[in-house]
Amino acid sequence: MYQTANLYLSPDMKMAEVVLNNPYLMLLLEHFGISAPLQEKTIREICDEHKLHPEVFLTFAHLYNGVDYKPSGRFTYREVRSIINYLNNSHSYYLVEIYPNILKLIQEMFQDKSQPEQAMVEKFFNNYFNEVREHLDYENETVFPYITRLYQKIEERGHVNLPDTYSVADYQEHHDDIEEKLTDLTNLLVKYLPNNDEPQVRRKLLFTLFELDYDLTIHSKIEDQILIPLVQQMENYLSRKTT
Repeated sequence: MYQTANLYLSPDMKMAEVVLNNPYLMLLLEHFGISAPLQEKTIREICDEHKLHPEVFLTFAHLYNGVDYKPSGRFTYREVRSIINYLNNSHSYYLVEIYPNILKLIQEMFQDKSQPEQAMVEKFFNNYFNEVREHLDYENETVFPYITRLYQKIEERGHVNLPDTYSVADYQEHHDDIEEKLTDLTNLLVKYLPNNDEPQVRRKLLFTLFELDYDLTIHSKIEDQILIPLVQQMENYLSRKTT
């Protein structure tokens, strides 16, 4: 994991400089749909261009920098679309890019296809990936559409039906910790898998697993500490409005 200076960010800092301090912020920008070149623009200028509240960017960026940061105010329902956009893009990153890359590296690491460890690791990883895919599909197909309808209901954009029984509490209950098995795989790789002739591939695989774990940990914090409380506010607002 790249070591940062734990830089405390402000809206008037140059975006390029904060990315150079922590290159993993490029991944954050990508999840928000923001791409380089960043030129000499500030965080505020780039956020304004992409209709992103600077406090949302700063809160997420401080998570990437490992800094304990308290937003200057409470997020409102208006920020929920940016947060869902971020989470949707991160899901694509996991499903299309990083998980297939991990499987490819596992297969490359075992040049001798008869090694029993390959079948064991591939089976472990494929089972884990199926659980991840189920988790992400649930969010993409159930949770995010529900939150979008809540947003539309508050905005009073036409007639919007909400499910009678579903709430964010169901999401909390269904919200599994998908990082735990990733740690098991990392431990297996470092502690127990026999040596082979491909140490570079093992190193690449290990670094990729750390990168994924880093992003997944932040992803979970965003859902647990920001998204779910925000959706609870939205549900409470609509509940008060209808009573």
